[in-house]
Amino acid sequence: MFVRVALDHPLPTLFDYRGEPSTQLAPGMLVQVPFGKRHVVGLVCEVTAHSDVPPERLRDAGALCAACPPLSAEWLALAAFAADYYQRGLGEVALPALPQALRDASRWARLFAPEERYRLTPAGRSALPDALPARASALRRLADALAAAESIEAAEARAIHPKAIATLAAWQADGWAERQVIDAAAARDLPRLANTELPDPLPIQRPTLTAEQAQAVDAIGAADSFAPFLLHGVTGSGKTEVYLHALSALLDARPDAQALVLVPEINLTPQFEAAFRARFAALPDDAIVTLHSGLAEGERARNWFAAHLGQARIVLGTRLAVLASLPKLALIVVDEEHDPAYKQQEGLRYSARDLAVWRAKQLEIPVVLGSATPSLESWWQADQGRYKRLTLARRAVADAALPAVRLIDLEEERRRGRASLEGLSGPLVAALKGRLERGEQSLVFLNRRGYAPALSCDACGWVAGCPRCSAYVVLHKPERALRCHHCGWEARIPRSCPECGNVDIAPLGRGTQRVEEALATAVPGARVLRIDADSTRRKGSAQALFSDVHAGEVDILVGTQMIAKGHDFQRVSLVGVLNADTALFSHDFRASERLFAQLMQVSGRAGRAGLPGEVLVQTRYPRHALYHALGRHDYVGFANSTLAERRDAHLPPFVYQALLRAEGRTLEAALAFLQQAAAALAGISAAERVTVYDAVPMTIVKVANVHRAQLLLESASRQALQATLRAWQPALRALKGVLRWSVEVDPLDI
Repeated sequence: MFVRVALDHPLPTLFDYRGEPSTQLAPGMLVQVPFGKRHVVGLVCEVTAHSDVPPERLRDAGALCAACPPLSAEWLALAAFAADYYQRGLGEVALPALPQALRDASRWARLFAPEERYRLTPAGRSALPDALPARASALRRLADALAAAESIEAAEARAIHPKAIATLAAWQADGWAERQVIDAAAARDLPRLANTELPDPLPIQRPTLTAEQAQAVDAIGAADSFAPFLLHGVTGSGKTEVYLHALSALLDARPDAQALVLVPEINLTPQFEAAFRARFAALPDDAIVTLHSGLAEGERARNWFAAHLGQARIVLGTRLAVLASLPKLALIVVDEEHDPAYKQQEGLRYSARDLAVWRAKQLEIPVVLGSATPSLESWWQADQGRYKRLTLARRAVADAALPAVRLIDLEEERRRGRASLEGLSGPLVAALKGRLERGEQSLVFLNRRGYAPALSCDACGWVAGCPRCSAYVVLHKPERALRCHHCGWEARIPRSCPECGNVDIAPLGRGTQRVEEALATAVPGARVLRIDADSTRRKGSAQALFSDVHAGEVDILVGTQMIAKGHDFQRVSLVGVLNADTALFSHDFRASERLFAQLMQVSGRAGRAGLPGEVLVQTRYPRHALYHALGRHDYVGFANSTLAERRDAHLPPFVYQALLRAEGRTLEAALAFLQQAAAALAGISAAERVTVYDAVPMTIVKVANVHRAQLLLESASRQALQATLRAWQPALRALKGVLRWSVEVDPLDI
């Protein structure tokens, strides 16, 4: 018997091994195999009686992970499609989609070992913690944890007190505690401890649906096969309530069914999980699980197993969750489907939204794509009748209207001699003060973190740059550091210009840290809070900061795109937008689409609970058509006009693109590789229907001392482009001269 195994390796092939006939090998199982001088974990894809590899070259397969049920044929087909479409090896897709604990055979024994748990006896509950010394704080924490939970794992006990096991043994001798040994399968069935980091549960009562919401829920519930829905709802229209009702209807009709809900960012998962747990309080704790990269490996493995075994009814996660094993999947929801975060930008560059649609078609189930500003690709699919459009044109709260949008002409402010304070115009500062006096909250949006995007010298023109990248370093004033946001290089702020010695060096431009500082001066007495990637580095910090906002402990919230979408700020009545103009002149043809989506999303944070909302956008181009569409909240008009421009310019979604990137020690080496790659297309027949552009350096040419260039391929036929890429791969692997190269299908950043 032979097995064909997929390995996490760039070669797009399966590897043959000898298998023992006595073992119960089957496709979808994990097996440890020798590979070179190492032993690695692979995924069994085929079991066969024949192999084309000479017998003397075959090696024996090793240990089998029998405790993990095989992955389903549908999941293997999903991984195979992703590998084929995105031009990667099957193992490069399948293995990274699994928890790290499963990809390391040395951890299998511990992962599936019987679990030790401890609990207090009735005598212990009455004696502890009063019997402990007053200064024994760690022992008291251990006793409190045991008293608060029915039982705790040995690992949890050790995290509380390093000598917990010895202490628990002593308590056992005293009759205060008892030890339980539970097999791995039973341990996975135990209810999870309540997550104390979640926000307070929302009220359990179900709000009355509006007529539009009810129509959307009915349409989703009536679908009994593949049905892609585009849920286009203005901000505050209650898209989440539609998801909740659709999930409730599904679980009422099929109690064993599973649903997958995708969100674009980790910081949105706590509020969604809190809403789901409140609405589905009757379900066991492990019926709702999260999957994202911010989880500890143990928790991620446990949640993945709950989904894989069919115990989890609702799986909430970021883009990696689209590849989770869900044997009873019956509904997929993709919230904020337009968000670029759904496109992986490293390794396997897949689109979670597109894979969600393919997976729904594979399983013949409905998929809901929700957004106030759908991607133009999805909007075009709805125009063509491939997706069914569901519209929520009004806000769900009866007295809540969309905010009024007002443009502040910065050139007019300058001509009239009205000074601004660190980029904050007079009208914006006055509006912020007015909201403070009324006890309302304001939000200031600037999609640039740090104190300033550069540090410069007026005397000689020097600008602080990264020695490893072709980019300026960002000034972070609180840390007194210059930091590169591309490679992580960091240095102290110099006392003087290194070129001319001038001590009068100054920040150039503004980031969220600088705006936070300016607001403390411009609006005295206001409680200002900044939320961006720098202020939320620690686990749970973003959730704590957002909780402060919801609790009313913040008057002015300053932040980047982290605060622009998905959050329901009940007391925010004013949104100020800074420095939006830069995106109007980007070389990226998608820049205007992203800017409009960002501005629509952040505008939607105002006036959600009935307070009159207002949005002030500072701009030097108040006559720009994009701002006029924003003022009318006219996504439909913007989308239709932008699609017409894309059609005339032969740009996506009317053509299909792929990008070959090369990284070399020099730019010349990277460009030479791409030129050879372009020449290799001459012998491929399908390439006759593909346009190949010249190789060019990337916008940021050098990152971490590696030079980068790219080659764009484009075709009006997806089939021709895919056929070209498949036939091109062997030639690309034969080329030398660069450190790395990669093919990206449907690129978002060019």
